[in-house]
Amino acid sequence: RVLPSPAVCGLCQREYCDPDVAGQLCCQDGLCVHENCLYHATRLMQRGADEEGFYGFLLPDIQQEIKRVAKKKCCICHLRGASVTCRSRRCYRTFHFPCGNERGCISQFFGEFKSFCWKHRPVQRVRAVQQEPTFCVICWEPMRGWLCYDTLVCPACASAWFHRRCIQGQALRSALHHFRCPLCQDVATFQREMFRLGIKIPNRDAAWEEREAFADQYEQHSSCDADQCLCLAGRDQAEENGPWRLLLCSSCGSRGTHRRCSALEDGADSWECSDCSGTGTGEGCSS
Repeated sequence: RVLPSPAVCGLCQREYCDPDVAGQLCCQDGLCVHENCLYHATRLMQRGADEEGFYGFLLPDIQQEIKRVAKKKCCICHLRGASVTCRSRRCYRTFHFPCGNERGCISQFFGEFKSFCWKHRPVQRVRAVQQEPTFCVICWEPMRGWLCYDTLVCPACASAWFHRRCIQGQALRSALHHFRCPLCQDVATFQREMFRLGIKIPNRDAAWEEREAFADQYEQHSSCDADQCLCLAGRDQAEENGPWRLLLCSSCGSRGTHRRCSALEDGADSWECSDCSGTGTGEGCSS
């Protein structure tokens, strides 16, 4: 279950955090944890099936991890409960996931889900095509003309510049099968680099393919458009057979008529509106 504030994450101790940053806040039996705090907690393992606990993280394991980090201080905010550790050799910086995001740390969402502090994070080494001024190809706002944590470039075309927050938002909406460079449309090289730089690309349907986002496009016309509808029950009346069976234009499908309203025989199965048949002005009918 996903609950709104004021539930507090047991790992980062935040009452509210942008879902694009920390993921959904999952709550059950009084335990609340952000999705991304789970994935990047250093000692926490997915020991259950996807439908068990939170994303396969079992509740007893989560509670044990919360106890383990209870005395660990975040090197950024200096509060306790830091569960993310830099994976660079001989680096012992520990931080909360949201704090790391704000400070410029990078957490990767593939393989071992490694995290790196701002000193040891992966950086881009692309000879980018610089333009003056430089604009983000997603939001079209001006941006820095050099690569840094907040400024990224497509490794394939080296011409598409974008803010980290902009490309992360696009990745969350497009998901794995549709995420690509906004400019050159490269997929493989682009996704590999974005994964390395800590962009989360979920493996699910794109946002516009979920929750029947295009359901309205599959709705069929359902009313009689005759100049004078003779049906006492109204233009929306539609019977399976007989004089009040509603026929849709066989060419455009965007207009309809009852058989009787257009003086059609009771057995008629097809009909063309005046625009498609060439007897009308052509206005108001679109195929």
